Amino acid sequence: MSDTNKNPNTYFSSYQEVLDYMYTQLPMFQRVGGAAFKKDLGNTLALCQYLNNPEHQFKSVHIAGTNGKGSSSNYLAAILQSAGYKTGLYTSPHLKNFTERIKINGKEIAGERVINFMNRVYPFIEEHHPSFFELTVGMAFDYFAEEQVDIAVVEVGMGGRLDSTNVIIPEVALITNISEDHKQWLGNTLEEIAAEKGGIIKDHVPVVISEKQKGISEVFERISIERHAALSFAEDSYTATFEQSGDLVVQSGDSQVYSLKVQPAGYYQKKNIPGVLKVIEVLQARGFNIGEEHVIRGIEDVKTITGLKGRWHVLGNKPMVVCDVGHNKAGVEFIMRQVASTPHHKLYVVWGAVNDKDVSGVLAMLPKEAQYFFCQADIPRALEAEKLYEEAAKQGLKGKVVKNVNEAIKEAKVLASEDDMIFIGGSTFVVAEVAEL
Repeated sequence: MSDTNKNPNTYFSSYQEVLDYMYTQLPMFQRVGGAAFKKDLGNTLALCQYLNNPEHQFKSVHIAGTNGKGSSSNYLAAILQSAGYKTGLYTSPHLKNFTERIKINGKEIAGERVINFMNRVYPFIEEHHPSFFELTVGMAFDYFAEEQVDIAVVEVGMGGRLDSTNVIIPEVALITNISEDHKQWLGNTLEEIAAEKGGIIKDHVPVVISEKQKGISEVFERISIERHAALSFAEDSYTATFEQSGDLVVQSGDSQVYSLKVQPAGYYQKKNIPGVLKVIEVLQARGFNIGEEHVIRGIEDVKTITGLKGRWHVLGNKPMVVCDVGHNKAGVEFIMRQVASTPHHKLYVVWGAVNDKDVSGVLAMLPKEAQYFFCQADIPRALEAEKLYEEAAKQGLKGKVVKNVNEAIKEAKVLASEDDMIFIGGSTFVVAEVAEL
């Protein structure tokens, strides 16, 4: 590293000062949307060069997809950690604290490291004006390289081809479910979206596709052939079904290979687990020593091992209170199926959304018999609760506006009996504001 990097000036003296700067001065997609989206990797590559190219100093697994990439990332990190590997994990967005995005062996990056990094790169920020996400990716890669992780699991932020994380050459790539989301940036058809996600497929690097989807599988096959990348569809090797006991039974052919008490027990995990298992298979073939016991421990104890939150997260019983970050059609369909199959009398729903997505399609999937509390997260991108209420009314949904997320939950709890259910969701940012999470 240069002398500038070794002996940084003190531009920031506290962690809070750094956060205030990052949230107010840097374009942040989660808060403002499209204004923060960069259409090339120029800034990221320049930042990596400034940091002495940390992205080439550790092994990695790269994960893209519309739904399931966060859960899959956490499962893989938990399995690798259980197998004794020093494991980095980069995910986004965070729910409670910025440091959730960057972890090693389940432990979040220390505030002091964040301050030191920002002091080192401040001259770069002044010159290049990177986005919040570009800077955070650089911070994660720098930290993983400095701490000499054995492997890092890196989740794509949005898309794939132009995502800031797409500067690594991983051991294996994983692409989970593809559905409509961020259409204004990724494309109007599922095939176009898949092509953007498929941008993480690298020359001669194996890629695993979690599930076969009509019209989409061909996109990945084409890209893989162009890049001489060995392609595997996880469902050719594994099928997963939930039994009445709640256990997830995984089969390979006619043989049962696992019976797992999956955490978190969201129905959609039956789509994710085969992809995770296939990636483990690829890593084993590449010399990683991962046993069956590591797979079981990683999947069953993921919440403890990596701190995964917000996926079918049960916050309380009597009444049952659950939150989930799933927010697009495919994610909400699975969640509502699970809500319907979870025993309850009346259903109360606390729901919010962001303003740059078509909410009508998702609202049409919600149960009409539920009582709704329409809220809005405290971010510029939030859809106004009154507008959400109006859109919901068009879909036959009944309820009231309670803007503050926690006030809405409080009101639902006052009305709910012990055998009722309260579900909180619609947006990652609504879930992030749940006080009990």
